Amino acid sequence: MSANRPLRIAVFASGSGSNFQALAEAIRGGGIDASIDLVVCDKPAAYVLERAQSFDIETFVFRPKEYASREAYEEQIVAKLREKGIDLVVMAGYMRLVTNVLVEPFYGRMINIHPALLPAFPGMDGVGQALAYGAKITGATVHFVDGGTDTGPIIAQQAVPIEDDDTREELGARIQQAEHALIPAVVKWIAEGRVSLDGRKVTVQRS
Repeated sequence: MSANRPLRIAVFASGSGSNFQALAEAIRGGGIDASIDLVVCDKPAAYVLERAQSFDIETFVFRPKEYASREAYEEQIVAKLREKGIDLVVMAGYMRLVTNVLVEPFYGRMINIHPALLPAFPGMDGVGQALAYGAKITGATVHFVDGGTDTGPIIAQQAVPIEDDDTREELGARIQQAEHALIPAVVKWIAEGRVSLDGRKVTVQRS
């Protein structure tokens, strides 16, 4: 990552792209020295692609079934990331497992947002898992991607209380609000060179 130019970001998403929207708006507002230069999506009908178009951001769309393996399409993705000079990969609702083909060249430069307080409730449906377990507090986590299922070193977390009468939709909406604040904050820290990774320990230098 160069201090001489804005941080170049690729956002990976599979769905509506609300976290992409939150980050793109924060960058456009001038509070983060970064640019989103690419959106990578595995679903051609995903709404995130319309959001990207509204910001005039290039998209790379692929259909996984057209490739022989995960590694095959990830090789193509890595080539595209390198072509665009991407410094940071932000996985924001990207619903595919990743392999070392993608993780290794971007380790320490790839983050993910998860709707739970990791290490609790990793994997699919973190909101539903928390409700089913009877947890009193859940939240959102931004962590580095290490190839495991939400196992990478944790950068930041935001707690969200669970109310006794919460529905999945109500709790999910409050967690999403936390995500929309957390992702831009972490990207800002990274853009400012304030995040360091040593093994599993992540240190954020406060301003």
